[in-house]
Amino acid sequence: MTATRGLEGVVAAQSSICSIVDGVLCYGGINIDELAENATFEEVVYLLWHGALPKRDQLDALKKQLGENAAVPQEVIDSIRSYPKGVHPMAALRTAVSSLALYDAEAQEMNPEANYRKSIRLMAQTPTLVAAFARLRKGLEPVAPNPSFGIAQNFLYMLTGEEPTETAVKAFDVALILHADHEFNASTFAARVTVATLTDIYSGIVSAIGTLKGPLHGGANEAVAAMLTEIGSLDKVEGYIRQKLDNKDKIMGFGHRVYKDGDPRAKWLKQMSKALTAQIGRPELYEMSTKVEDMVTGEKGLKPNVDFYSASVYIALGLESDLFTPIFAISRMSGWTAHIMEQYENNRLIRPRADYTGPVNQHFVPIDRR
Repeated sequence: MTATRGLEGVVAAQSSICSIVDGVLCYGGINIDELAENATFEEVVYLLWHGALPKRDQLDALKKQLGENAAVPQEVIDSIRSYPKGVHPMAALRTAVSSLALYDAEAQEMNPEANYRKSIRLMAQTPTLVAAFARLRKGLEPVAPNPSFGIAQNFLYMLTGEEPTETAVKAFDVALILHADHEFNASTFAARVTVATLTDIYSGIVSAIGTLKGPLHGGANEAVAAMLTEIGSLDKVEGYIRQKLDNKDKIMGFGHRVYKDGDPRAKWLKQMSKALTAQIGRPELYEMSTKVEDMVTGEKGLKPNVDFYSASVYIALGLESDLFTPIFAISRMSGWTAHIMEQYENNRLIRPRADYTGPVNQHFVPIDRR
């Protein structure tokens, strides 16, 4: 046996949900560029779950189901009220999603139909949880979801209590599409490992959320936002990045283990960043980002990944930086649930081996002789 650090290059299983071949990202065989330009997030959710785009009646039925299941049990909202002040939003989301299982009568049901219904509830209720937490920590009451709104519109509405602009909804919808799935990324693989034991879907999602919380995965866009805030202005970019490069500090939002010639999602977020920051009168956010990109790519050959420009997009949408990763979870819930259902369909316990590097031929020594 030969160990591979980080399982790099290891093919762990077959999947029909998402592919990354020669730097091209596809969901169900459809290029991410086509989906970002033409699809709605709900269409992408259906595609990930069913392997094909929905017909009109199928899409209408899914949107109706999502709208009808967006409300969260009052007991879960009340528990969020009791969370300690200053708790990290991802820790709050991890706990709240786990709590949902306590009030789901089908939580332990393992048949495909029940797991599909739970996937609908998880997809519908995660935006409600994130928005409720964001308001409650400010002393504001949660805003109930509007069953007639799509996921992007509903989340922005529940967050502010006001109907968002069409531009904001479209931008957020595209961001959700771009983050929906990414093959066997760390959080998705964690979810599959968990449910491969035939535990329930909620346990798998909690594992995924805990994995996404890390700065080397979903937390990277929050780190990019912190960097832009720390830099402060366009004229300070060069000095700040030069010092980082000279000190060999990691600059978040660049490089990707799978993409060697650039993340195909990044260009969409870059376009959105330029448009949205100009719209809100803060073009310097985009200009700072492009200058950082020029320096890092020029010096290190690393190109932006999905996290880099999503930071300025979310700032332009008025979202608080520590909500970026929970928002990532809202989107990735579609992919997580798709992969969990696929794992259940053709399950085998995921149990790799380790390349042992410790001592050998050791013997027990009584305590008084050690």
